[in-house]
Amino acid sequence: MRSLETLLLMADLLTWFVMSVARLRAARWMRLSATVALLIAVAHVLVEGPRWQMVPAYVLTALFVLLSILKNVAPAGAPAERIRLHQLAAALGMAWLALAVALPLLVPVFGFPAPTGPYAIGTLTTHWVDASRAEAFAADRRARRQLMVQVWYPAQAHPPAQRAAYMADAGTVTAAFARVQDKPAFLFGHLKYVSTNALSSVAVAAGQASYPVLLFLEGATGFRQMNTFQVEHLVSHGYIVVAIDQPGAAAAVVFPDGSHAVSLTVTQFRSMVGPSYMPTGTSSAPTGVLLPNGSTLPDNSIIPYLAQDVRFALDRLAALNRADPRGILTGKLDLQRVGVFGVSLGGIVAGEACRLDARLRACLVMDAAMSTAVVKEGLQQPGMWITRDAASMRLERQRAGGWSEAQIEAHQTSMRAVYEGLPGDGYFVRVPGMFHSNFTDIARWTPLIPLSGLAGPIDAQRAHDIVNAYSLAFFDRHLQGRHARLLDGPAQQYPEAMFESRRP
Repeated sequence: MRSLETLLLMADLLTWFVMSVARLRAARWMRLSATVALLIAVAHVLVEGPRWQMVPAYVLTALFVLLSILKNVAPAGAPAERIRLHQLAAALGMAWLALAVALPLLVPVFGFPAPTGPYAIGTLTTHWVDASRAEAFAADRRARRQLMVQVWYPAQAHPPAQRAAYMADAGTVTAAFARVQDKPAFLFGHLKYVSTNALSSVAVAAGQASYPVLLFLEGATGFRQMNTFQVEHLVSHGYIVVAIDQPGAAAAVVFPDGSHAVSLTVTQFRSMVGPSYMPTGTSSAPTGVLLPNGSTLPDNSIIPYLAQDVRFALDRLAALNRADPRGILTGKLDLQRVGVFGVSLGGIVAGEACRLDARLRACLVMDAAMSTAVVKEGLQQPGMWITRDAASMRLERQRAGGWSEAQIEAHQTSMRAVYEGLPGDGYFVRVPGMFHSNFTDIARWTPLIPLSGLAGPIDAQRAHDIVNAYSLAFFDRHLQGRHARLLDGPAQQYPEAMFESRRP
């Protein structure tokens, strides 16, 4: 919880004791506890901002103030009324205090662990327009493809300061995310208060002349910051990470002029993605899907279109490296050492981008099937797959739905087929007990996520530790030429990870 939230709950607890225990009520200064709680509540709302999880605390504070006023104005000769007021305060307070404490703890304004690497973290956001391509997800055929891109980079050490927000344009993004997840929008409203370990637009660290670059691709109906736990870990160890918000795939992408593009429904998107990896005859998804701009989707789905975003981003990064208008990243991007990683849909797109563009030197796929084109042609780059076993996917289906047997089969077999066909180094890591959300920040949003069936039985932080360790080891070995002992065989520190590797 945030500082003033904690103080407010402590003040409410003290007030409850004062109104419930006669000995405490006798102390004159104790009678001011309700007023103090009210002042803290006002300060919290003005400084930290209100959120729905604190509503029971707000109500409790108001009730205590009201009871305090009633007690003070009750006739002096009416002890029975005063006793009843104290009893009412005690009864109400006991129930509401439990609720007031539980809600902000169960749905917190969470934070991210301090990065373990030697570098601080900076971040900036940029807007790119690809004039050569039509925007397939816009109704206007004249619209051009445009992307919002966030860059995280190793930064010079800096004193404590206001950290960058977790989610830019949180109101629009969370409302869109709630819509596609069929959840009330207010459930995610508090995410606007979450901050990260990054600072905006600070200078790049001087530790190296330039840094290897990693492109990150979000999952369907997600957002570019959805793997901040992983991004910050990699950046703190000396990587520049570039996350691409892909209109149509992301829940919502907000552009500098205030306009925004929202995702299609989950059903619509599945109909586009399914044909890319499901064997003919096993997918109920129609082919020839009509896109918002009036064009017809080819049978091989939307994946090649999304992969073009990656190729365009590589071109723009080269221009940014030559001359960053902000003067921050000029000459700092080592574009001879570029990798890509993605989760879910982002993993499928990452595989396709690696098939199409040799500038990508390492490919990390997290919990995603591989497109039929990638399975057929294979990949030339070193590859790593971090996923889970079929039993964990079936357990997720049992608890939360989804994952038909055909999807599970395609998921497992397509990844393994590409892994086994690699001409060079490859790694296959399965972690039983992980569900789909365990590969993203979502698993840490609330302790209630596992109870809802959306996260697996594995501890959320443990899952992230495993993902971070293998991600860093993979990129260290194949982009920086460092020895990564973790990739030499099964690791004692991660006995739950089923590790396989192949060498040429």
